[in-house]
Amino acid sequence: MITVWIDDFTPCLKDESTGELVDTEVVRLKRKSFLEKYNKNNGWYINWAELLDADNEIYALVIKGSVNIQGLIALAGSDDMQAVHIAWMVAAPDNNPVFSEDHSKKYSGVGGHLFAIAAQRSEEMGYEGAITGNAANKELVEHYKEVFNAQHIGMLHPYQVFIDSPDTAKIREVYNYEWTNEEL
Repeated sequence: MITVWIDDFTPCLKDESTGELVDTEVVRLKRKSFLEKYNKNNGWYINWAELLDADNEIYALVIKGSVNIQGLIALAGSDDMQAVHIAWMVAAPDNNPVFSEDHSKKYSGVGGHLFAIAAQRSEEMGYEGAITGNAANKELVEHYKEVFNAQHIGMLHPYQVFIDSPDTAKIREVYNYEWTNEEL
């Protein structure tokens, strides 16, 4: 399920209180013991440790030099779709206006970064950057169509979207992050 809004096209995350741009890194998460603290009880929508059982790769978008997670994405290659399938994508509760009384967030730019990560892994897996996944609702489908030129295919899920490689290349051009060799 994809639950993120594309709120800001910025190469780095933007601190909403100061306007400062903050550099990011991508860390692969492989340990269930680490992922157990990211669950539906504390604003992460699902129990992320369970996603490792489904052969997903899980990545965290973090503030550079830290393990301060700003968003999570679980994805897997899909030979049937010739794309990377996004199983789940969420912004950290601090970056999700749904969880704040005043609808504020700490950083903007998280959603776009997570899509860029999926597009990069798609390219590395041989799918030329193509990605697919299920939006959380019709409003997000329309949002992705407008922002990313996504196609609403609705084959396996009523809100299934597909973003082809020319459009994901544009996403990757905007967002900057470093991949780390670190795995947690």
